[in-house]
Amino acid sequence: MTGALVVGDLLPPERELATRLHVSRAGVREAIRVLEGHGVLRSDVGSGRGAGTFVAALPSAALARFLRLHVALSNFRIQEVVEARVILERASASLAAERADRDAVAELEHLVAVMDDPGVSREAFNDADTAFHVAIAEAGGNTLFSDMTGAIRASLRAPILEAFTKVTDWETMATMLRAQHHGILAAISAGQVERAGELTAEHIRDASAALPDLPGA
Repeated sequence: MTGALVVGDLLPPERELATRLHVSRAGVREAIRVLEGHGVLRSDVGSGRGAGTFVAALPSAALARFLRLHVALSNFRIQEVVEARVILERASASLAAERADRDAVAELEHLVAVMDDPGVSREAFNDADTAFHVAIAEAGGNTLFSDMTGAIRASLRAPILEAFTKVTDWETMATMLRAQHHGILAAISAGQVERAGELTAEHIRDASAALPDLPGA
């Protein structure tokens, strides 16, 4: 955290770390094990210059897993999550309108088509909806935005699906969401930066308000 060690650096020997940090060697070993599990460290066995425990670049998947677990276990109020999503995803949509290439737009079009299918199940709709929002963040080209969006949406998958199953007039709900997704997609495709952001923020607020049975609301 202080920057004394950076990606690629070799950790000092166990004994030296224990002395420097005023902890036991067992404590050092446990900390290394945990950090390896998070992808922060990697250990290479053997001898020579390539052996030892090194600081590794944190893979996006590991960061996303950590964020998803934190969001899921922290019992944030739904309103807090909605506010965070509005800020985060509004920026992502604006960036996507500015930067999305043809492949990114094609992926968004595919996910919208999945949700447009009259026979789509609520579970499949929810999964495509989640993927749509993550794909927007990825199209914006900001890896941290996409990892955070993916983690938050993954932590909400089960609660949103549960709320979807309680909606009595599902067709009306789905029609509203489809129309909003089409609007967001059109704005991104047309490069309308401000409009893409505003439509995304409005969509998140409307979807949350339409799901009064969302756990934690």
